[in-house]
Amino acid sequence: MVQDHELRIRPIAEEDLPRLWELAYKEEAPEWKKWDAPYYEHKRITWETYYGKRAEIIGGGMNWVIEVEGVVIGDVSYYWEHEPSYWLEMGIVIYDPAFWSSGYGTRALKLWISHLFSSLPLVRVGYTTWSGNERMLKAGKKLGMTMEARLRRCRYYNGIFYDSIRMGLLREEWEDTLKEQI
Repeated sequence: MVQDHELRIRPIAEEDLPRLWELAYKEEAPEWKKWDAPYYEHKRITWETYYGKRAEIIGGGMNWVIEVEGVVIGDVSYYWEHEPSYWLEMGIVIYDPAFWSSGYGTRALKLWISHLFSSLPLVRVGYTTWSGNERMLKAGKKLGMTMEARLRRCRYYNGIFYDSIRMGLLREEWEDTLKEQI
């Protein structure tokens, strides 16, 4: 578990599953999906199906919940783009719109980046988003990330082409950012 004030991130526990399912999979077209890669189809799944995958979900190090004052609002995650070279990509979803545009995502990412750099032999962390997700672009900028790639007009959504954006941060850049905050 890692925390700052009222926000914390921690591994997923079994008691989190009903809330996570409700936020992520209960609805056919949840509001959060309009911002989280909406060009990929969202599939609603039943509680029974989701609960049946609990062994993959609970306690794994690659997905943690985000809690604000004890309420699960989203999750942070990572996956290996290429593990032998320590190329890791991370992600975040704040499912509950009541917590959008309040700095919770940036704060959760800050905790997640610190956790990833302290627990894994990484040189870089990064994420990929799309030009329609201005909140993710702002969060990356606030965290000192660099736009490493812009693939133009390759994401099609609601009749509009958007760019795919890859953001990245090197360990030494992160350490310098932390020193500046002291």
